[in-house]
Formats: sequence, structure tokens, C-alpha cells
Amino acid sequence: MCKYKAAERLEQYFDFQALHTNWKTEVLAGITTFVTMAYIVFVNPAILHEAGLPLAGATAATCLSAAFGSLFMGAWARYPIALAPGMGLNAYFTYTVVKGMGIAWPAALGAVFVSGVVFLLLTLLGLRQLILAAIPFELYAAVAGGVGLFIALIGLRNSGIIVPHPATMVALGNLCGSHTLLALFGLVATSALLAWRVRAAMLLGILCTAALALATGLGSWNAHVYSLTELASTAFRLDIRSTLRLGFFEIVFVFLFIDMFDSIGTLVAVGKRAELFEQARLIPRINRILFSDAFATIAGSLSGTSTVVSYIESAAGVAAGGRSGMTAVVTGLLFLAALFLAPLAGAIPTAATAPALILVGSLMTTAVCLCADCAVHRALRVSRGFMSGGMSM
Repeated sequence: MCKYKAAERLEQYFDFQALHTNWKTEVLAGITTFVTMAYIVFVNPAILHEAGLPLAGATAATCLSAAFGSLFMGAWARYPIALAPGMGLNAYFTYTVVKGMGIAWPAALGAVFVSGVVFLLLTLLGLRQLILAAIPFELYAAVAGGVGLFIALIGLRNSGIIVPHPATMVALGNLCGSHTLLALFGLVATSALLAWRVRAAMLLGILCTAALALATGLGSWNAHVYSLTELASTAFRLDIRSTLRLGFFEIVFVFLFIDMFDSIGTLVAVGKRAELFEQARLIPRINRILFSDAFATIAGSLSGTSTVVSYIESAAGVAAGGRSGMTAVVTGLLFLAALFLAPLAGAIPTAATAPALILVGSLMTTAVCLCADCAVHRALRVSRGFMSGGMSM
């Protein structure tokens, strides 16, 4: 009897009746969202590991931050939007901040923490909402496209498809190399799965490529049972003093800038797809959404990962019928369960994660095409209005 009452209270809290949803639909939608974005469990640690973070710790931090962010967003903000360490920001963290500027990864994590605190303060003061309202859609598209190209470039380099060149900066690599051929196989296989609209295309592509690497001797089985110490090797290792002493204003600004765009862009896209609101400027519980994003980033930096953002892959769960925050709650619980995948991260070669980077980056650049298409339609409407106005005169 108590179980039924608890279920009824949850249904009332998540507005099941108003949203025309039920437990079966929400659970299946949460599983769909998780399967669609589960590739981050392997890709994010692989990128952060190049910055010097222990692989096991980075994997655990990825799962914990995604779980915390998704649970917070679902249970408090009550939106079917899942969160995880952001693609693009993890690449900026590793290749620009740590490798490019020579900054130690604990200090870089400190910058992520400071940016999360700034997110929180801007939201409390209402400034973040004003900034988001003042930014034109075209700028959102430009940032998403630029970050996508950056991610794709890293994937092409990690796969060996392109290599550094002193004269032209990049050149075509050896496409007959074993690791490059493995990456090309992964690229073709994952692209085919995406074309067939397979929900877990990215994850299946990574796992299939890793399995082929092990079968052909191009990979090694480094998985073993990790101790709690190894899993916690990145937790609370951030160095805020170094961050404040060095004055990483530029780095913090980039983390803040891109996260704002990611959050509002995903929110508008997923929210309108789920028909949770009619206008982007009239979003219910907008403060709770922004607070969830800020708290998730702070939690991510404390656990040992780069900025946590809202994931556009949440649209897959919405397409499966998810309408309430219970969708994100289910996804968060599955990310907690994914902690057991941490020992498997060592068996995933770079050639298996590189195709995911190339494809994710390529998909992000489509925002520019959509923006250009909207601009063309607006121009056509204006020109038609001008012509009709001229005719009436």
C-alpha cells in the first residue's frame, strides 16, 4: 500500500497526468537517453587522460558527475534533460589549457570550479538569464560549429587520418597504417549505425572497434579491478589557489561562455521538441535549470572532470516519449551503475574513440547549416514583404 502511495506522489510531483506520460514511457525514455550518450563514459576519460588525469579516476568522475547532474536536473528542475561532461570543453581543457598553456591539470580543474561558482552567482543575480536573452541565435550556431570543428580535428588527428606538417600545419596521414585502418573501420561502422537510426550508434561503434582491436592484436586488455583509491584519484584534487594566483580569467570565461550556449541551446531544442513550453523566452522553472547546470559543473570539478553541460542527446529520450524529469532521473541512475564500467576503460584504444569525436564534431557543425537556412528564409520573407509593399504603392 505504501509503495502505491509513494508512486502516486511521484506521479503528482512529476506531473504525469498533465504531461500525458506514465512510468513505462519515462523509464524507457531514460534508458534511451543513457544508451544514446553512454559513449561519453569512454570518450571523456580518454581525452582527460591525455591531460595527465588517471584513467580510472577520470572514468569514475565522468559517471559520477553525469549521474549527479542528471538526477539534480530531473528531480529538482523536472526536465527530461541529462547532463554529462561536455564535448568540446573537455578538448579545450586538455589540448588548450593543459597541453597548450602548460598548466597543471589540478589548476585547470580549479578554473572549472571557479567557472561553476561564477555560473551560480550570475544565476542568483539574474544576470545569466539577461545575457542569454540578449545573445542572437546566429552566435549560438557559430560557437557550436566552431567547437564541432575543433572536436572533429582532434578525432582526425587521434585516428592518424591527418598528421602535423611544418609547412601546411596538417597533412594526410598514412591511411594504410593499422591503427588508422582500425579507426576508419570504426568511422564507417558508426556512420552506418547512425544512418540506420540505431539509438546506441556511438556506443556500439566504440565497442565494435575495440573488439576488433583486441581480436587483431592492435589493442590490449588492460582492464582490472580498481581499488577505491584508484577510482578516487581525481576527486578533490583541484588546485583553486593556483587558479586564483595565476588569474585564469580567459580560461574561466571560455568555460562560462560555451557552457551558457550549450545549456540554453539544448534546453530550447529539447523543451520545444517535448512541447514543454511554447516560447524560448518563457521557460518554466528556468532558474532551477540554470542552477542544476551550475551545481553539476561544481560537482564535476570536485570529482575530477571538465565542465558538465546539458546534452542534446536528451532529444532521443524525448523522441521515445519522455516528458517529465523522471526521464533524467532514470538516466542518472544508469550513470551510477556505469561506474562498474570503469575497469573496461583501459581496454578501449584511441582508434576506437577517435571516430566518435569525428562524428560528434561533424554533427555539431550542422547548427551552422540550420542557422544559415533560417537566415535565408528570413531574407526571403523580408524580400517578399518589400516586393509586396512596393507593388501596393
